[in-house]
Amino acid sequence: MSERVQDSTAQWPVESSTELLSSRLITVRSDKVGMPGNHWAERDVVEHPGAVAILALDDAERVLMIRQYRHPVGRLLWEIPAGLRDVPGEDLLVTARRELLEEAGYEASQWHVLVDYFTSPGFSTERLRIFLARGVKEVPEEERTYVREDEEADMARTWLPLQEAVRRVQAGDLHNGVAAMGILAVYAARLSGFEGLRPPDAPET
Repeated sequence: MSERVQDSTAQWPVESSTELLSSRLITVRSDKVGMPGNHWAERDVVEHPGAVAILALDDAERVLMIRQYRHPVGRLLWEIPAGLRDVPGEDLLVTARRELLEEAGYEASQWHVLVDYFTSPGFSTERLRIFLARGVKEVPEEERTYVREDEEADMARTWLPLQEAVRRVQAGDLHNGVAAMGILAVYAARLSGFEGLRPPDAPET
Protein backbone atom coordinates (compact mmCIF):
# COMPACT_ATOMS: atom_id res chain seq x y z
CA MET A 1 0.00 0.00 0.00
CA SER A 2 1.47 3.35 -1.05
CA GLU A 3 2.21 6.09 1.46
CA ARG A 4 -0.23 8.96 1.54
CA VAL A 5 1.39 11.93 -0.21
CA GLN A 6 0.51 15.07 1.72
CA ASP A 7 2.60 17.97 2.96
CA SER A 8 2.93 18.42 6.72
CA THR A 9 4.33 21.03 9.09
CA ALA A 10 7.79 20.64 10.60
CA GLN A 11 10.31 22.82 12.41
CA TRP A 12 13.98 21.94 12.51
CA PRO A 13 15.99 23.59 15.32
CA VAL A 14 17.24 27.15 14.78
CA GLU A 15 20.33 28.11 16.75
CA SER A 16 20.31 31.78 15.72
CA SER A 17 18.48 34.22 13.46
CA THR A 18 19.84 37.54 12.16
CA GLU A 19 17.83 40.21 10.33
CA LEU A 20 19.70 41.37 7.23
CA LEU A 21 17.21 43.77 5.63
CA SER A 22 13.75 45.17 6.21
CA SER A 23 11.65 47.11 3.68
CA ARG A 24 8.02 48.07 3.26
CA LEU A 25 7.25 44.67 1.68
CA ILE A 26 9.79 42.09 2.79
CA THR A 27 12.21 41.21 5.58
CA VAL A 28 15.32 39.15 4.91
CA ARG A 29 16.90 37.11 7.68
CA SER A 30 19.65 34.51 7.97
CA ASP A 31 18.93 31.42 10.10
CA LYS A 32 21.39 28.86 11.40
CA VAL A 33 19.41 25.62 11.04
CA GLY A 34 20.12 22.22 12.52
CA MET A 35 20.59 19.53 9.85
CA PRO A 36 20.52 15.73 9.97
CA GLY A 37 23.98 14.46 10.84
CA ASN A 38 24.45 16.94 13.69
CA HIS A 39 25.66 19.96 11.75
CA TRP A 40 24.35 23.47 11.12
CA ALA A 41 23.65 25.26 7.84
CA GLU A 42 22.96 28.90 6.95
CA ARG A 43 19.59 29.51 5.32
CA ASP A 44 18.52 32.94 4.06
CA VAL A 45 14.79 33.55 4.35
CA VAL A 46 12.64 36.22 2.68
CA GLU A 47 9.60 36.94 4.85
CA HIS A 48 6.71 37.87 2.53
CA PRO A 49 3.07 38.67 3.43
CA GLY A 50 1.69 36.37 0.74
CA ALA A 51 -0.79 37.00 -2.05
CA VAL A 52 -3.95 35.89 -3.79
CA ALA A 53 -4.61 35.45 -7.51
CA ILE A 54 -7.74 35.01 -9.57
CA LEU A 55 -8.24 32.72 -12.56
CA ALA A 56 -11.36 34.27 -14.10
CA LEU A 57 -13.03 31.96 -16.63
CA ASP A 58 -15.98 33.20 -18.69
CA ASP A 59 -18.84 31.22 -20.26
CA ALA A 60 -16.86 30.86 -23.50
CA GLU A 61 -14.03 29.20 -21.53
CA ARG A 62 -11.66 32.12 -21.94
CA VAL A 63 -9.13 33.19 -19.32
CA LEU A 64 -8.87 36.82 -18.26
CA MET A 65 -5.27 37.98 -18.70
CA ILE A 66 -3.62 41.27 -17.76
CA ARG A 67 -0.22 42.57 -18.86
CA GLN A 68 2.05 44.13 -16.27
CA TYR A 69 5.60 45.48 -16.24
CA ARG A 70 7.85 43.50 -13.87
CA HIS A 71 10.99 45.48 -13.17
CA PRO A 72 13.16 42.72 -11.61
CA VAL A 73 13.02 40.63 -14.81
CA GLY A 74 12.75 43.56 -17.22
CA ARG A 75 9.66 42.27 -19.01
CA LEU A 76 6.02 42.94 -19.70
CA LEU A 77 4.35 39.74 -18.51
CA TRP A 78 0.88 38.43 -19.23
CA GLU A 79 -0.55 37.36 -15.88
CA ILE A 80 -3.83 36.72 -14.09
CA PRO A 81 -5.14 39.33 -11.60
CA ALA A 82 -3.38 39.11 -8.24
CA GLY A 83 -2.57 41.14 -5.17
CA LEU A 84 -0.79 41.14 -1.85
CA ARG A 85 -2.29 40.08 1.45
CA ASP A 86 -1.56 43.54 2.79
CA VAL A 87 -4.67 44.14 4.91
CA PRO A 88 -4.16 42.41 8.29
CA GLY A 89 -6.93 39.97 9.14
CA GLU A 90 -8.76 40.41 5.84
CA ASP A 91 -10.56 37.35 4.48
CA LEU A 92 -8.77 36.03 1.40
CA LEU A 93 -11.94 36.01 -0.69
CA VAL A 94 -12.50 39.69 0.11
CA THR A 95 -8.95 40.39 -1.04
CA ALA A 96 -9.51 38.42 -4.24
CA ARG A 97 -12.78 40.19 -5.06
CA ARG A 98 -11.10 43.56 -4.60
CA GLU A 99 -8.11 42.67 -6.77
CA LEU A 100 -10.30 41.33 -9.58
CA LEU A 101 -12.23 44.59 -9.60
CA GLU A 102 -9.24 46.91 -9.21
CA GLU A 103 -6.91 45.23 -11.69
CA ALA A 104 -9.38 44.09 -14.30
CA GLY A 105 -12.72 45.82 -13.67
CA TYR A 106 -14.67 42.58 -13.20
CA GLU A 107 -16.72 40.88 -10.53
CA ALA A 108 -17.81 37.23 -10.27
CA SER A 109 -20.75 35.33 -8.79
CA GLN A 110 -19.09 31.90 -8.40
CA TRP A 111 -15.89 31.33 -6.44
CA HIS A 112 -13.82 28.25 -5.60
CA VAL A 113 -10.29 27.57 -4.39
CA LEU A 114 -8.22 26.35 -7.31
CA VAL A 115 -4.68 25.98 -5.88
CA ASP A 116 -2.74 26.69 -2.68
CA TYR A 117 1.03 26.77 -2.93
CA PHE A 118 4.33 28.30 -1.79
CA THR A 119 5.92 30.24 -4.64
CA SER A 120 9.60 29.73 -3.74
CA PRO A 121 9.85 27.62 -0.56
CA GLY A 122 13.61 27.30 -0.87
CA PHE A 123 14.05 30.88 0.34
CA SER A 124 10.69 32.65 0.74
CA THR A 125 7.69 32.36 3.06
CA GLU A 126 5.37 33.71 0.33
CA ARG A 127 2.13 31.74 0.23
CA LEU A 128 -0.35 32.08 -2.60
CA ARG A 129 -3.96 31.05 -3.07
CA ILE A 130 -5.42 31.00 -6.57
CA PHE A 131 -9.19 31.33 -6.75
CA LEU A 132 -11.34 30.23 -9.67
CA ALA A 133 -13.90 32.92 -10.50
CA ARG A 134 -16.82 32.20 -12.82
CA GLY A 135 -20.01 34.00 -13.63
CA VAL A 136 -17.89 37.05 -14.41
CA LYS A 137 -19.20 40.40 -15.61
CA GLU A 138 -17.58 43.75 -16.24
CA VAL A 139 -18.30 46.58 -13.82
CA PRO A 140 -19.11 49.88 -15.60
CA GLU A 141 -16.30 52.43 -15.39
CA GLU A 142 -18.46 54.97 -13.58
CA GLU A 143 -19.14 52.48 -10.76
CA ARG A 144 -15.45 51.87 -9.99
CA THR A 145 -14.12 53.80 -7.01
CA TYR A 146 -10.38 53.12 -7.24
CA VAL A 147 -7.47 54.84 -8.97
CA ARG A 148 -4.86 52.85 -10.90
CA GLU A 149 -1.31 53.90 -10.11
CA ASP A 150 2.25 52.97 -11.09
CA GLU A 151 2.38 49.74 -13.17
CA GLU A 152 -1.40 49.30 -12.99
CA ALA A 153 -1.99 52.60 -14.80
CA ASP A 154 -0.72 51.08 -18.08
CA MET A 155 -2.20 47.60 -17.65
CA ALA A 156 -3.57 45.95 -20.81
CA ARG A 157 -6.29 43.30 -20.62
CA THR A 158 -7.47 40.47 -22.86
CA TRP A 159 -9.46 37.23 -22.85
CA LEU A 160 -7.53 34.16 -24.03
CA PRO A 161 -9.22 30.85 -24.93
CA LEU A 162 -8.26 28.25 -22.32
CA GLN A 163 -6.86 25.79 -24.85
CA GLU A 164 -4.72 28.55 -26.35
CA ALA A 165 -3.57 29.61 -22.89
CA VAL A 166 -2.38 26.06 -22.17
CA ARG A 167 -0.57 25.95 -25.51
CA ARG A 168 1.18 29.24 -24.80
CA VAL A 169 2.34 28.01 -21.38
CA GLN A 170 3.77 24.87 -22.95
CA ALA A 171 5.40 26.88 -25.74
CA GLY A 172 7.19 29.13 -23.27
CA ASP A 173 5.28 32.25 -24.34
CA LEU A 174 3.93 32.89 -20.83
CA HIS A 175 6.48 33.13 -18.02
CA ASN A 176 4.51 34.21 -14.97
CA GLY A 177 4.42 31.27 -12.57
CA VAL A 178 1.09 32.17 -10.98
CA ALA A 179 -0.56 32.39 -14.40
CA ALA A 180 0.94 29.08 -15.55
CA MET A 181 -0.14 27.34 -12.35
CA GLY A 182 -3.68 28.72 -12.61
CA ILE A 183 -4.09 27.94 -16.31
CA LEU A 184 -2.92 24.34 -16.01
CA ALA A 185 -4.93 23.79 -12.82
CA VAL A 186 -8.18 25.10 -14.30
CA TYR A 187 -7.62 23.01 -17.43
CA ALA A 188 -7.33 19.90 -15.25
CA ALA A 189 -10.34 20.91 -13.15
CA ARG A 190 -12.44 21.43 -16.28
CA LEU A 191 -11.79 17.83 -17.39
CA SER A 192 -13.66 16.60 -14.30
CA GLY A 193 -16.45 19.15 -14.57
CA PHE A 194 -14.87 21.18 -11.72
CA GLU A 195 -15.77 18.42 -9.27
CA GLY A 196 -13.79 18.37 -6.05
CA LEU A 197 -12.81 22.04 -5.95
CA ARG A 198 -12.87 23.48 -2.44
CA PRO A 199 -15.25 26.24 -1.37
CA PRO A 200 -13.81 29.78 -1.30
CA ASP A 201 -13.62 29.81 2.50
CA ALA A 202 -11.67 26.54 2.75
CA PRO A 203 -8.89 26.85 5.35
CA GLU A 204 -5.24 26.90 4.37
CA THR A 205 -3.45 23.89 5.86
